[in-house]
Amino acid sequence: MNRFKTFFLMTVLTVILVGLGSIIGGQSGAMIAFMVALVMNFISYWFCDRIVLAMYGAKQVSEQDAPALYRTVASLAQRASIPMPKVFLIESDSPNAFATGRNPEHGVVAVTTGIMRITTDQELEGVLAHELSHIKHRDILIQSVAATLAGAITMIASWARFAAFFGGGSDDDEGGGNILAVILFSVIAAFAAMLIQLAISRSREYLADEGGASLSGNPLYLAGALRKLHAGIARNPMNDANPSTAPLFIMNPFSAGGVLSLFSTHPPVEERIKRLEEMAYHR
Repeated sequence: MNRFKTFFLMTVLTVILVGLGSIIGGQSGAMIAFMVALVMNFISYWFCDRIVLAMYGAKQVSEQDAPALYRTVASLAQRASIPMPKVFLIESDSPNAFATGRNPEHGVVAVTTGIMRITTDQELEGVLAHELSHIKHRDILIQSVAATLAGAITMIASWARFAAFFGGGSDDDEGGGNILAVILFSVIAAFAAMLIQLAISRSREYLADEGGASLSGNPLYLAGALRKLHAGIARNPMNDANPSTAPLFIMNPFSAGGVLSLFSTHPPVEERIKRLEEMAYHR
C-alpha cells in the first residue's frame, strides 16, 4: 500500500508540473525550469553521499576503529543480500543516523556518537537495519526524483507569478490565463508539491521501519531506539543541521512540535512505535 501511495504521489507531482507549465505563455519557460531542476538533482544524486558526509564532518571507520558497529552493519548487510556499506561516524551529541548513496553498491551508513552512547546493542541494530532497508530499496533514488519534480514545480511557480505580474499570464499568450488564476494556481501548486514531497518521505520511513524490523528479527529493537532518539533529540537537537538533509535521518534532527510537526519530513514517532509494536505482537 505504501509503495502504491509513493507511486501515486509522484504521479500527482508530475501532473502538477505539467499543469503549471501549461498556464505559462508557451512551454519554453517550463522546459528550462525543469532542466535546471533536473541538473541540480542529478548532481545531488551522483554526489549526495560526499556532499552530506562533508557537511557533517563524518569520518569513515574500519572494523579496527569501531568493531561492534562495523560487525553489526556487516551482519545486517549479509542478511539483506546487499554489498557491505561504508560506515561513518559523526561527532555529535544529538542521537541520529542516516543512509545515503545512489544505490546498494555505493551505500553509506552514518551514525552519531550520541546514538552510540544512548542505545543498547539491540536498539542500535534496529536503527542500522532501518538504514540498510533504505539502501536496499533505493530510497535515495526515489527521494531524488521527488526532489527534482518538487524543485521544478517551485521554480515554475515563481516564474508564473513573475510572468503574471508583468503580463506573462495574459489571455493572448499560449496557455496563458487570468492573472489571478495564474498567481493562485502557482501558489497552490508550490504548496501542494511541498506536502506531496513530505508524504513521500513519510511513506518511505514507514517502509524502512517495516523492512528494518524484519531484517533485525525483532520490531521492538527499533521501537525502543525510536523512544530514546525522540527524547534525546528533544534534549540535544541538531540545530546546525541543513534542513535539506532532514529526510535522510532516521528521526527529524530538529526538535519540532505542535503545528510545525505537521510539516515534518518524518511520521509521528508515536505512530511509528505503535506500528512496530503491532508487528511484534502479531508475529
